[in-house]
Amino acid sequence: MSTDPIQTPSEKPLHGGAVPRFDAPFRETFEQLVRWRRDVRRFRTAPLPDGLIEDLLSAAMLSPSVGNAQPWRWVVVDDAARRTAIRDNFAVCNADALAGYTDEKAKIYAGLKLAGLDKAPSHVAVFADLGTERGSGLGRQTMPEMLAYSVVGAVQTLWLVARANGIGLGWVSILDPDVVSDILDVPETWRLIGYLCLGYPEEEHTDPELQRAGWQARDAADGFIYRR
Repeated sequence: MSTDPIQTPSEKPLHGGAVPRFDAPFRETFEQLVRWRRDVRRFRTAPLPDGLIEDLLSAAMLSPSVGNAQPWRWVVVDDAARRTAIRDNFAVCNADALAGYTDEKAKIYAGLKLAGLDKAPSHVAVFADLGTERGSGLGRQTMPEMLAYSVVGAVQTLWLVARANGIGLGWVSILDPDVVSDILDVPETWRLIGYLCLGYPEEEHTDPELQRAGWQARDAADGFIYRR
């Protein structure tokens, strides 16, 4: 990675203050943050400090959104009965998924740790409000899915901010979105984007757990870059 600063054409103040300059040490630290951001499945049960979830979500909502629609809707799931219902739905969906694999993949899948629902102290379901009038439809006339993509971008920001604070995040996707929406009693226009587990990780790794388990290796970046 280059250590040369990117030149900008303007030195205008930012909200009355100096424009920030991200020097080489900061950029190197940020790259470490990106490398150490992992999809965490193994959590300690220790609770997070009061107010931390709200602080992390506030930072996540600094993310851009199409038309400034701010379509993210965060549901902090504290109720034990609702958590149990989510856990039960995961078990059903996970069993169905396992049945779809055969041979070696089935063996690996059966041994994978795919959710931290039992130990993670904090659960957050994130939805995209597809019925929002914010933004007046700007930027999504031809790509209405941009509302959901905006929420995904906010989740990525949350992931990085959480990791910077020593908090692990696991994105649980082996769930039935309609069932989760019913369990959490959300409006019909809300579409589930992800169910997130947050807490202090039991272990730290830079390589994905799926790679360590032999499910899928991480390929070199140049294999995914094309020019036309």
